[in-house]
Amino acid sequence: MNIALIGATGLVGRKIISVLNERGLLKKNNLVLYASPKSGGTTIKVGRSCFLVSALSPQTIQGVDVAIFSAGKTTAKKYAPLFAKRGAFVIDNSSAFRRSQKAVLIVPEINPEQISVQTKIIANPNCSTIGLVLILREIEKLARIKRVVVSTYQAVSGAGKLGLDDLAHKTAKKFNYPISNNLIPQIDVMLKNGNTFEEDKMIYETQRILGKRINLSATCVRVPIKNCHSESINIELAKPVSIPRIKKALLSAPGISLTDFPMPLIADNQDNVIVGRIRKDYSTKNAINLFISFDNLRKGAATNAVQILEILQSRFF
Repeated sequence: MNIALIGATGLVGRKIISVLNERGLLKKNNLVLYASPKSGGTTIKVGRSCFLVSALSPQTIQGVDVAIFSAGKTTAKKYAPLFAKRGAFVIDNSSAFRRSQKAVLIVPEINPEQISVQTKIIANPNCSTIGLVLILREIEKLARIKRVVVSTYQAVSGAGKLGLDDLAHKTAKKFNYPISNNLIPQIDVMLKNGNTFEEDKMIYETQRILGKRINLSATCVRVPIKNCHSESINIELAKPVSIPRIKKALLSAPGISLTDFPMPLIADNQDNVIVGRIRKDYSTKNAINLFISFDNLRKGAATNAVQILEILQSRFF
């Protein structure tokens, strides 16, 4: 199988290469790397192998079975349909196709059945959404969810290298305000409804992935840590469910690990979403609180994309 990776030199792109290597996919498949013209001609070393990075252009696209995009929505909108037209499946990490009815929005543990031979463009959900829906899917099996209130604590790596630079150098080039020794309650652009686009993405994508309308309120906050997002989640249920039963369900769920105190230090470089602090919310009826941490570069992006690739490989190649 011929795999193309577009945006190979970025944080997520490099993480995708690492995950492909960890899962043995580089030994079994041919990998072609693409990036912007300024990165064309560079090489990326993986183990003993070196991969040449080509500048992306319509003329350099040929013989691709699966194309993984991690190059932003502008590049995805321009090139993803071109790859699909030439017969490739496309897995896109940007927001370009998450609301498109011509694409599917996939978390492999939840809705892999939506991938078909006709599905040429597959959208990777927003990183903060992926962590949330893995938990909600398991809770929903126990009782209908009436309402969710989530507050996120999102690492600067979610904003790429420029975000990491702002934290390291105490600048405000990527973010509107200094992130060092600060919290910024804004991720993405502000909308007329008072939400940020990140908050709206969480609401829309959660409902689409779970296939039902869930009342959800989100507040997304950038925090001064390098990697791993965390979320405080309050869930109101239609009927009472005991805490031991919830813990048992989460303990056996794919893609989830249970611990007492989920933290970025535990979640870093892990594929599972780490969940804990599970307890009753005594302020209202049939509600619970819990806390999650997860590696936003792995399960929030790279690992989810590679899991989708593995589904495509098992079904169609």
